[in-house]
Amino acid sequence: MNVLLILPLLLPMTAAILSLLAWNSRRTQRILSVIGTALLFVSGLMLLESVWQNGIQAAQMDAWPAPFGITVVADLFSAIMVAIAGFMGLAVAVYSLATMDRQREAFGYYPLLHILLMGVCGAFLTGDLFNLYVWFEVMLMASFVLMALGGERAQMEGAIKYVTLNLISSAMFLAAVGMLYGVMGTLNMADLAQKLRDTPQMDLLTTIAMLFLVAFGIKAAVFPLFFWLPASYHTPPVAVSVIFAGLLTKVGVYALIRVFTLLFVQDVAYTHMIILVIAGLTMLTGVLGAVAQADFRRLLAFHIISQIGYLLMGLGLLTTAALAGAVYFMVHVIIAKASLFLVSGVVYRLRGTYDLKKLGGLYGRHPFLAILFLIPALSLAGVPPLSGFFGKLALIQAGLWVEQYAIVATALVVSILTLFSMIKIWNEAFWKEAPETPGAEGSATQPSSEVMGSRYLLILPIAALALAILFIGLAAEPLYLLASGAAEQLMNPAEYIHAVLGRRL
Repeated sequence: MNVLLILPLLLPMTAAILSLLAWNSRRTQRILSVIGTALLFVSGLMLLESVWQNGIQAAQMDAWPAPFGITVVADLFSAIMVAIAGFMGLAVAVYSLATMDRQREAFGYYPLLHILLMGVCGAFLTGDLFNLYVWFEVMLMASFVLMALGGERAQMEGAIKYVTLNLISSAMFLAAVGMLYGVMGTLNMADLAQKLRDTPQMDLLTTIAMLFLVAFGIKAAVFPLFFWLPASYHTPPVAVSVIFAGLLTKVGVYALIRVFTLLFVQDVAYTHMIILVIAGLTMLTGVLGAVAQADFRRLLAFHIISQIGYLLMGLGLLTTAALAGAVYFMVHVIIAKASLFLVSGVVYRLRGTYDLKKLGGLYGRHPFLAILFLIPALSLAGVPPLSGFFGKLALIQAGLWVEQYAIVATALVVSILTLFSMIKIWNEAFWKEAPETPGAEGSATQPSSEVMGSRYLLILPIAALALAILFIGLAAEPLYLLASGAAEQLMNPAEYIHAVLGRRL
């Protein structure tokens, strides 16, 4: 067995267990958190390098052969996602050292963070649908507690909405899994990929596909199922919002891409046209919601929705070029959104508010922070030569090649509106004069001296993310080659099936 396949599961599980054993030692938990996430990031990079060099990797647990046992499998797409999950986990762990309050740390914040990362990596690496459901539940149970940890009124309101909608999604997911098993007699995704291509029950499979679309669509916050996200993602501490914004909805998108490239490709003209329409509506409603906001974090929460539309655009177009653009854009948007949320947390600690009307003057007092905001903000809007430009360019070119002009026009309009909303934050929080009201420098939950005393732990992860955005923009070719390789594997599943089952289509 390739140990690299299970390290992304064992490392966060071990870190969570050790953190629980060190329950009474806050210092030990903090050290374990950073070490655990750093090792997860390194193992993700090693797995990615192994898959790139040696092809798709698969393993069967307990010597049960596929499709009967538990399959763990990594292609380029899942390996990229595991690596980026480790990167996000490390950034959040370092940021948490400076921002997470003692009460939440005392009630299990660090073990929950690692359990969440284990669930995320499990969802990326599993090779069958039932275990995908299991890993979703591991991830969601940890996220439920993290959402409500602290018990603040706004948190509890957001957590109730979050839990309710995700439980409905999980129930629909399980129902779809049961129906698919009843029809096909297997849940191993490679085995399903073979059997679904020969089944005559097209109408029933399309119905099951739509059930999966709704279940994963709720988790991914697509139109019109996104309303729970802006009501909840701005309520927990910023470190929690970052891991949610960066990874949780992207797991839903990952699941959509996986099942609608590997399994449900019998009626592409119907299923993927629906996905393309949903993509356009998700882009528009998300960005219009962002434009209407005057709260820093709520504005960013709506942009999570908007950017998910671009990912669905690649899936809806269903060409190798479009999927390559979606994979590239996935990496970009995870890093950019995480960076912007971290900046919002620093702004709050400096000024004690997320209300843009009460902010101002940050460029003059903290120019480096302003630069760290501009890099992901302009990248999110698609300004060259940053990473967002190349991701959107790839998706727009793919849309033009297949003459889907409506989605291309939508993507361009949404980019302009995204730039408008980023300029709005810049003008209100950074450029205009600071208001002469309470909420000036140092009025946050900690005095300014303490904020700046921990400035290295605050700025280091943001700077690392900003450098990553610059790198994948200015040196886009290496990542785009990886994304193209991942897209080719998604469009041609023979290698995936052979790696899992030992036989080809």
